[in-house]
Amino acid sequence: MGIILNLAILFLILLGIFTLYLLVFAIAGKVTSANTTTRTPKTQRKFAVFLPSYKEDKVILESAKRALIQDYPKALFDVIVIADSLKPETVAQLRELPITTYEVTFETSTKAKALNYAMSQLTEQYDIALILDADNIMATDFITKLNATFDLGYQVVQGHRTAKNTNSPTAILDAISEEINNHILRKGHRALGLSSALIGSGMAFDYALFVDVMSEINAIGGFDKELEMRLLKRGIVFDYIEDAFVYDEKVQNAEVFEKQRTRWIAAQFKYLKQNFASGVVHLFKGNIDYANKVFQALLPPRIILLGMLMFFAFVSIFSGDFNFKVLAWGQLVTLLFTFYISTPDFLKRLITWKEIMLLPSLFFRFIRAILKMGEAKKKFLHTPHDS
Repeated sequence: MGIILNLAILFLILLGIFTLYLLVFAIAGKVTSANTTTRTPKTQRKFAVFLPSYKEDKVILESAKRALIQDYPKALFDVIVIADSLKPETVAQLRELPITTYEVTFETSTKAKALNYAMSQLTEQYDIALILDADNIMATDFITKLNATFDLGYQVVQGHRTAKNTNSPTAILDAISEEINNHILRKGHRALGLSSALIGSGMAFDYALFVDVMSEINAIGGFDKELEMRLLKRGIVFDYIEDAFVYDEKVQNAEVFEKQRTRWIAAQFKYLKQNFASGVVHLFKGNIDYANKVFQALLPPRIILLGMLMFFAFVSIFSGDFNFKVLAWGQLVTLLFTFYISTPDFLKRLITWKEIMLLPSLFFRFIRAILKMGEAKKKFLHTPHDS
């Protein structure tokens, strides 16, 4: 029993490093204001707004129409839909809109392939590449706020992606998870001088830089993770704009949640494996941003971390070891406090017993996602949208 207890304490110490990491950035996000866009821009840049759409017939028409509704000069942004495996009638309707539509077919579809194809076809000159998901709806001032931020000299800017639906317990928990990420990995990181995490959509890049780095990427899933690693390795800093909103459809059922997380976890493990040694080397070279991103890839999913700490806290009840009890319960309380201060008040008010009772199910779905992540290495796991 002594050996088992010592191993448990060592494991809790490891989990404690992850918990403390999250806490530090959560507190930083509370005590420091995020970058906002009250300034008047010096330059109006031309934006290419990319909407890759793989089998998203239900949402792409509405997203494309809404993307045209911006308070930015219409001559200075083009909406570009990459129609991958859409129905012919959907493509026909897209072609009636004042947008550019590229119809593509790939043996293995990926977002990276779709974006690279579109950029190879464009003849216009652009300053900024703005990447959206097929279900994303930009706030009408989104491009205006991004444009103003590029005046500060950044080459990469992440907007504030937030939920456009909270119509099921799964969607509410998914929305909370998104906002915790925004607070810790974006706002908190910028508060301490580190780069914001990218999120896969609602993100903008210097166009020439984006074309250059995307030419190196052919990821099946998690292209944004590879994009992050490559850009941070170059020493490029990412800003985060808290008041530039893009609305994203949250997962509404547990089955789609599991498929989505399978894809995300597979990408996390893949890029951890590819970048771990390089991250250690760059740490000693002074590239803290890149090393920090590699460390983030070590972090277990938060629901897994919560589940493990709850398990150890429960087991500690039956242990006579005081240190074990303090470690287990102290970390559990710390993690819950971290989640609490990182969650916006409007989402806290939506939490009921339905959401709380769903957590164990999502924990086990995460475990299954980890066991199935090999599937995501072979093909893109599409997660359909309902609206």
